[in-house]
Amino acid sequence: MTAEAFTGLTSGRAFTVRDLEAMPDDGHRYELIDGTLIVSPAPGWRHQTVAGELFVVLRAARPDGFVVVAAPFAVQPSDSTELQPDVLVGRFDDFTEKNLPVAPLLVVEVLSPSTALNDLNYKKAAYARMGVASYWVIDPVSVTLTVFELTSEGAYELLAKVSGDEIFQADKPYPVTVVPRALLGQLAD
Repeated sequence: MTAEAFTGLTSGRAFTVRDLEAMPDDGHRYELIDGTLIVSPAPGWRHQTVAGELFVVLRAARPDGFVVVAAPFAVQPSDSTELQPDVLVGRFDDFTEKNLPVAPLLVVEVLSPSTALNDLNYKKAAYARMGVASYWVIDPVSVTLTVFELTSEGAYELLAKVSGDEIFQADKPYPVTVVPRALLGQLAD
């Protein structure tokens, strides 16, 4: 079944955030990048464990004035772009009840076989255009955290890549220590 068949969308035009409201509640994640619809299946156990454990680590280190949110929550900087990072950090005052209409300070995507291409390319580029200062990618299979920081030219530069029991000490958006293997919780045993 096509998106047009179940939502009544007009074909031949870019999708908008308003179109997302008509998408079915079917366990898929629906996101937009510049009017292009991206549909992802529900993530697996390893993915969810890593995202949940990182949420806990980031929230425990969070200073006042910052918010840590886990997916699904909309980052919606325009009518043609809405993304739902696995974990994000933003300033408390930037959030609305419904979404985050400005760039988060940190976006984290946890790779899945079905999302890796989008996370490492299209979403990474969209986050750079938005001005997301820090972009982290976690591969739960190789147990690797890759950290990118936005340069003054608006492109991501590799800041760090740590695996297993190696330690990453972040300065942005606030000081926090991350050990990739620890993010697997009981799955690391």
